[in-house]
Amino acid sequence: MARREICWILLALLCCTALRVVCAGRQMPKLSDKKLCADSECSHVILMARALEDFYPQDCRFIPIRQGQVVYVYAMLKDSGNLFWAGSVQGSYYGEQEARLGHFPRSVVEETRTLMPATVEVETDKWDFYCS
Repeated sequence: MARREICWILLALLCCTALRVVCAGRQMPKLSDKKLCADSECSHVILMARALEDFYPQDCRFIPIRQGQVVYVYAMLKDSGNLFWAGSVQGSYYGEQEARLGHFPRSVVEETRTLMPATVEVETDKWDFYCS
């Protein structure tokens, strides 16, 4: 086989593998059509909170939280009566888990420090509730 043909075959295999990874995910129902953030990209932490209790996620849209963990909140879902927030938790120093982004019930945390006001209304998109 010519070198060029081998390159095309490898490229095709790589694309097929990438497509399989993308297709392995699934779209989950939206929890809300809008969210409140500190900026239009929802990239700044709004507040820090501490978990009051353990939270075990129902599906992959949510993150597991252990009592006492610090939670960094990036968005507050608006249409759901502000019942759910979006944020991340960091595993312990020795790392049983990496930092993950996801949703959680507002009721399982208590706000400990406000960092920025959540005044920017942003529409959610399919990636907000996509499970890989």
